[in-house]
Amino acid sequence: MAEIITMPRLSDTMTEGVVAVWHKKVGDTVTEGDILADIETDKATMEFESFYEGTLLYIGIKEGDGAPVDALLAIIGDKDDDVEALLKDHNKTIALETPAKVETKVVETVKPTTPQPVAVQTVQAPVASAPVKKGNNERVFASPLAKKLAEEKGIDIQNVAGSGENGRIVKSDIENYKGSTTSAAPFVASATESFEALKNSQMRKAIARSLGASKFTAPHYYLSISLDMDNAIAFRTQVNAMPDTKISFNDLVVKAVAVALRSHKQVNSQWTDDSMIINNHIHIGVAVAVEDGLVVPVVKFADQKTMPQIGAEVKELAGKARSKKIQPQEMQGSTFTVSNLGMFGIEDFTSIINAPNSAILSVGTITQQPVVKNNNIVVGNVMKVTLACDHRTVDGATGAQFLQTFKQLIENPVMLLMQ
Repeated sequence: MAEIITMPRLSDTMTEGVVAVWHKKVGDTVTEGDILADIETDKATMEFESFYEGTLLYIGIKEGDGAPVDALLAIIGDKDDDVEALLKDHNKTIALETPAKVETKVVETVKPTTPQPVAVQTVQAPVASAPVKKGNNERVFASPLAKKLAEEKGIDIQNVAGSGENGRIVKSDIENYKGSTTSAAPFVASATESFEALKNSQMRKAIARSLGASKFTAPHYYLSISLDMDNAIAFRTQVNAMPDTKISFNDLVVKAVAVALRSHKQVNSQWTDDSMIINNHIHIGVAVAVEDGLVVPVVKFADQKTMPQIGAEVKELAGKARSKKIQPQEMQGSTFTVSNLGMFGIEDFTSIINAPNSAILSVGTITQQPVVKNNNIVVGNVMKVTLACDHRTVDGATGAQFLQTFKQLIENPVMLLMQ
């Protein structure tokens, strides 16, 4: 008996999905447990396995296309099954049950997520597309950054092999190119204005929705403080000198935040229309940059873990996030979030609260600055942090007291060994 496979709901917030890769093609034999396709959701790209056995008779959503949850994904059955009849029966059933949804699904079936150049404008007349062409008329696609980098390095982009989706030339291809280069030509202004529209991925759409809702719903305010990092630097150096033990400054920050939240539970809260929920457990979300945007893996019960344990877990979760193997449950349940841009040289910044948290800590880089110690001006190591708070749950004094406790722990990191 033929089975209709629909777009699965792979996360609690998923409303539509994109087929990243099909692992089977029409006519292939499918057994229970086989991976049919990789589905891109609003949180991650996940493998979707078959619960049925038979032959893959029909594919309803092509690679790179998207569709709402419950849209027709595939049909698995016997080789002799009449696919056209199955499709007609399925469409009739949908029409009887939810005619409005059927119409919507037909309209919204094509949603590619792979970035593709779509249009170019000129001051004289519109141009159809913006691919680079080789002498043999073979089309070569390259990202704007790759084109700019190739021009700066004097690399003929026509000679570069692309490693991106569908052979698209990306930044790393230019950086790793070993062929000959020529001196950069002097800049000549062009009369052509061009643009490249990149389709929003499911993750980018989800980020826009959640951050927009947070920023325009929660009344944000910000508290900043400078930290003396001399003791922290010495502490980290001593710890890392021990065999098989490595910690980062971010591990110090996460641990200090977790311990500080024990004494300031109102910062470890969330707002609802009916009540303010105080979390007795401490789960720290750690913002991680990925190709499509930003994800927030969660270190659960962070206050009960050592700094090396926190570091190992963050490293593992970040690796999963960047390879799109992280699971939705590994990004859920945070009670507070840390966003660290120090490794990019950013000294000071503010973040949007990661709802439903009540606060997020923005961590800058460590810089050497003149400071006053014992009435003398000396060179000190300073790190700036900014706490963004939801004023509905965290008053100014409460946020300030939390920062003072955090400051004490960071500036005296040996205290963290006793927690």
